[in-house]
Amino acid sequence: MGRKRMEEQWWKGELAADIHQTLRTKELKLPMYKAHSPQIGMRRYFIDLLTVLSNRCNLCPTARHLAIYLLDHFMDRYDITVKQLHIISFACLLLASKFEEKEDKVPKLEHVNNLACMCNVNVVLNKKDLLRMEMLLLENFNWNLCLPTPAHYIDYYLCVSIGENDLHNGWPITSLTKTKDFLEKYAYYFLDFSVQDHAFLHFRPSLIAAACVCAARICMQISPAWTTQLELLTCYSWEHLAQCIEMMFIYYENDIKEASNLKKQVTIQHQEQEAVENLSHQATTQVLFQQSSYHPLAQHSATLSQFQSPVQDLCSAYRDSLQAHRPSGLLAGSADSSLHSCATLQASLRPSAQTLPIQ
Repeated sequence: MGRKRMEEQWWKGELAADIHQTLRTKELKLPMYKAHSPQIGMRRYFIDLLTVLSNRCNLCPTARHLAIYLLDHFMDRYDITVKQLHIISFACLLLASKFEEKEDKVPKLEHVNNLACMCNVNVVLNKKDLLRMEMLLLENFNWNLCLPTPAHYIDYYLCVSIGENDLHNGWPITSLTKTKDFLEKYAYYFLDFSVQDHAFLHFRPSLIAAACVCAARICMQISPAWTTQLELLTCYSWEHLAQCIEMMFIYYENDIKEASNLKKQVTIQHQEQEAVENLSHQATTQVLFQQSSYHPLAQHSATLSQFQSPVQDLCSAYRDSLQAHRPSGLLAGSADSSLHSCATLQASLRPSAQTLPIQ
């Protein structure tokens, strides 16, 4: 696909069905992810780093997801020292952007180094190290970067994400265009979740994309949750998507809890600040007017508003209905690391499953 994808919206063209079928055929040949990386605990940190850098560089979702895919499978095959993972991450991002973006959108090396510095990454990548790493990545993937990710499918599936017969809260949808715009934002919201945990790598990319659309429809209370048209287009039934959707809602509910806790903290801090300011103002007034007695500051009982998603109960209901499909467990790695510069790659890469081809 590459740059052609950026030059035209293939999912709206006459060849959309053929391109989709080609992607589905290619994804059957994708290597299996085994989660064997000794540095898997560092994965979440580097995924977040790639996400921040790609957003700062205004890269398309397919470039970001391809970069994450390259990093995941490279880490899965080799035992890599932590200090070298930063160099590999940058190389994956630049290589993916060269494949997916137009030439003028590919980040310059100097720009990436500046962004890395802004992200407190103490690594400076030079052209020689970058070229060597890109060659190593290309050889590792047999010079084939046409690797389907969920981001390659989602726009095609969104084309039929809303229909005239769909209902919102049991009522006909008055504006299909506005509803589809909101649904697209929800779908990409869940698409971002799909890269946070390596457990999603056990699903096919096309299934993840379809699950994102279905989860978005559930969150927007659109019924039915999965239509016949979507099933025909994606070739996935509700039963195929159930387990993946449940995992997404686990992250969704955790995200709601984090947002609620953050809102509580901000509210409490704001109330404490107001109390201090009021107390200071009252003390100043007492001094100016020589008040004979001190009247305690009136206590105002403020009820903290809970951050409650309007569809949280609905999501919980769908979650309960999916209990039979609950995955055995989720593994999410997160860690912090001190950042170092790269020595020689050949001396530090140790194969975990096979020998790395270095001439």
